[in-house]
Order: sequence, then structure tokens, then C-alpha cells
Amino acid sequence: MNIEQKPSFKRVYKKLHKNQRVIVNQAIKNIIKNPLLGKEKSGDLAGVFVYKFNCLNQQFLLAYQFRRNYRLLLLLGVNENFYKKLKIQ
Repeated sequence: MNIEQKPSFKRVYKKLHKNQRVIVNQAIKNIIKNPLLGKEKSGDLAGVFVYKFNCLNQQFLLAYQFRRNYRLLLLLGVNENFYKKLKIQ
């Protein structure tokens, strides 16, 4: 399984606390096992999936794309301006 991270994902991930990273890592493992967990977007974001999960009483969103043995992690964040940032990429 090949997993790549966009710079926008890395930037947010490295600012997380250790306990938040553990939860995000579990979300990534869930996506690796079943990439259809997220909801596919339409329009400008066609082909992008967004997986929502709770991280210490706050909802996080994880945007990604996938193929059979490939996952591309696009963006991680809270709902505020998430889709706007995702469109800019």
C-alpha cells in the first residue's frame, strides 16, 4: 500500500498534539482498510472523499483520494473553511 501526503496535510498534521495524532492515525488506518468510509464529493471536488471523525470532542475532516493500492491524503482540519481550502489545492 502506497500512502502519500500533500504538503497541506503535512502542515496541519505536524501541528497536532500527540494524543490528536493517535486518533488521526487511527482514522488513516480506517481509510486504508475501507476507502469507501468517506463521502464522495461532487462538482469541483469530484473524486475527492471526505471522512469525518471525532478527535477529542471536535469533529475533524480528512480529505483523500484513492486507487486500488494507493491513498493520497489531501487535507486535514475542522469544518471552518475546509472545503474552501480544499478547492484551492
